[in-house]
Amino acid sequence: WQADRWLAACVLAAGCGAALAGAGALMGAASARIGIPAVLAGAALGFAWPDQALRRRAALRRVRMMRELPFMLDLLTLCVEAGLSLPAALHQVAGHAPEGPLRQSLRDAAALERTGMDRLRWLQHWADHADVPGVLNLVTALSQSDRLGMSLGPLLRAQAERQRSERFLRAEKLALEAPVRMLFPMVLCIFPCTFLVIGFPVAVKLLDAGF
Repeated sequence: WQADRWLAACVLAAGCGAALAGAGALMGAASARIGIPAVLAGAALGFAWPDQALRRRAALRRVRMMRELPFMLDLLTLCVEAGLSLPAALHQVAGHAPEGPLRQSLRDAAALERTGMDRLRWLQHWADHADVPGVLNLVTALSQSDRLGMSLGPLLRAQAERQRSERFLRAEKLALEAPVRMLFPMVLCIFPCTFLVIGFPVAVKLLDAGF
């Protein structure tokens, strides 16, 4: 979408939010002092909702790309060590890697080479479009190897090992955060039910005893 269509969608969502809030205020027979702020709050929430949804989708897409990057680096390493040049290896990866957002972004960037764009420029465009630190590190390493004449095989293998270790560390961090995230739903939903089940028979016995 272009920016004008996105702005139109935000304005439409703001109108829907204001209409829903106004309808709720009318159904609740709220006064103007409550209804007008409710309409304004509904419009603000409706205007911000598309942006938040887009940010969430972008975050999920970035997570998927980080998961796909180590395997793509392994495939690129195999192509380079098999004797292909870096441009040919990149095109092979863009054409035969497993389907996903990372492959699609690489394919879109590699298509810029047909327009006459320099390889380092479209690689930098790929890093900017992907917005993933691992891709930026890879492009930086490829640029340095191109200037210094370094061997690509060991460099790509080291990048793959680094991304794989970072993926393991991210998974370990999420596993450590899981108990903290589970604490609020347990306190809000599970503990009250547990106390009710345990305390109801005690309360019935106390009432029967005359307390």
